[in-house]
Amino acid sequence: MGSFLISYDLYVPIRNHQLLVEEIQRIGNCRQCLDSLWVVKSNETCGLIKERLTKHIDRDDKLLVVGLKPHWAVHNLSKDCTDWLSKKI
Repeated sequence: MGSFLISYDLYVPIRNHQLLVEEIQRIGNCRQCLDSLWVVKSNETCGLIKERLTKHIDRDDKLLVVGLKPHWAVHNLSKDCTDWLSKKI
C-alpha cells in the first residue's frame, strides 16, 4: 500500500469541490492537511488515482498526484494531520 499527496487548483471551486472530495475519500484512508491538499493511503498507482480524479474536475483545473516516501516534514499543520501522517506514512 502506498501513500500519495493529492493537490489541486479548481477554477470554479463551488461546482467541482464536493464531488472531487468525495472521490478522494473513496480512494482510501485519507486526511485533508491544507485547503486543497490531501494525503491518501491506497493500493492504486498515481496514474490510476489521477484518472479517477480527472473525471471530477474541469479541463482548466489543475491536479497533482505524487507518491510519498516515509520521510516528511511539516510546519504549523493541525495535530490531526500530523498524527495521521506519523501513523500512516
